[in-house]
Amino acid sequence: MNLFNNPNREPFHLPHIGQRITKTAIAVFLCLFVFYLRGIEGASLSSEACITAIICMQPYVRDTREFAVNRVAGTLIGSFWGLLFLLLCLFFPSLADHRLLLYAMMAIGIMVSLYGAVAIRMPDTSSLAAIVFICIVIAYPEIESPLEQAFYRITDVLLGTFIAIGVNVFRLPRDKNRNLVFFIRTKDLVPDRFSQLPSAALFRLNYLYNDGAKICLMSEHAPAFFTLQMSGTHLSVPLIVMDGAAIYDANENKYLYHWNIEPETSAWLREYLDQLGLSYFIYTIHNNKTCIFHQGRMTEQEKPVYDRMRSSPYRSYLDGEIYKDEEPVYFKLIDESDKIEALRTRIHKKLREQKLRSVVRPQAGAPGISALYIYSIQANNHRAQLKLMQMLHEKEPQLEDMRVFLPGKYRSESDAMHLLHTVGNYYEPLKIMRLFRRKEKKEKS
Repeated sequence: MNLFNNPNREPFHLPHIGQRITKTAIAVFLCLFVFYLRGIEGASLSSEACITAIICMQPYVRDTREFAVNRVAGTLIGSFWGLLFLLLCLFFPSLADHRLLLYAMMAIGIMVSLYGAVAIRMPDTSSLAAIVFICIVIAYPEIESPLEQAFYRITDVLLGTFIAIGVNVFRLPRDKNRNLVFFIRTKDLVPDRFSQLPSAALFRLNYLYNDGAKICLMSEHAPAFFTLQMSGTHLSVPLIVMDGAAIYDANENKYLYHWNIEPETSAWLREYLDQLGLSYFIYTIHNNKTCIFHQGRMTEQEKPVYDRMRSSPYRSYLDGEIYKDEEPVYFKLIDESDKIEALRTRIHKKLREQKLRSVVRPQAGAPGISALYIYSIQANNHRAQLKLMQMLHEKEPQLEDMRVFLPGKYRSESDAMHLLHTVGNYYEPLKIMRLFRRKEKKEKS
């Protein structure tokens, strides 16, 4: 199963209407509905319940009990100091005649509410405590029966809090497509191999992983990319790395499979590149480690890339001749972009005759510099996906694969989020949508 956008047009998509947006709107409606049932409407409506519901709403509830305790505690802390403030004003009614002094006391009350929440080691409740406090005291002295009004405000705030908690806990009935394996390119999630996955995308990806979604990330680079790009990701499926030349289990830190360049072809390629007077890198896999050998004299174009890559503790750059009988996974040549393109055009036919394929990619952090990657023609993402599915089928024969990617590459964080929301919609569709799809299939059949 495949999801493709039209590659001939630039994709445009509005941000998704997420759970937090939808749940917040529902919570506000329920607050207003409760007021309606109480016979309160128009100018008599209180905004505290709606404001509290908006503040309390979160996109996901990790621990409902902790969430509820924090929100209720914040409400009670703010209410306590608000009532204390009104009692003080009732004992000293002359404060109403000194507005600046009154406002200064309100500011002190905000500080005390914030500090009170921190002092009892509940800093997450401090903002809500301060908001509840100001909601209770802000209208003084232009209110009748201050204590009665304070009581109503407290109940309104508690109403908004409990409605927000209730809406946040409630989830629409959804199916889990645990029989799908999603293949996602890392270049659709991050701008380059030296950039980390945006925090919002990391949160969404981990949510899917923790919920049981099977997502395989595919990278053009060696596994070391994962330590930079995807740090903190809770992987549940092995990675496809090196542009489809290898399958790597990041949890076990080992290669499960890789497609090497055959020894005879490798010997021919080395001799051919040496005759052209070119320097190059040879990538091999030795004892589950990526070992990289440099052949020839280091050029000015290679050195900045080499120095940056070698600084990583996750790559093994080795001087001298390649290990005897070692089969390379791929060759890499670095030069100015126009020279690399000219070289690829020059040697493309010979590579094809030797059953090799080549790819040109700009080098991140090195403007005007590109690299030519040479793989076995057997090493590609499609073959790697089939191999990985074969491995996964041994444990779960019912699995199906789905490739999800953008037609270009990462342009902004919204692209990454759009992609992950698309995966989420297929992994966890509403049950009503599943019924519609079944109905469509029956009609077609």
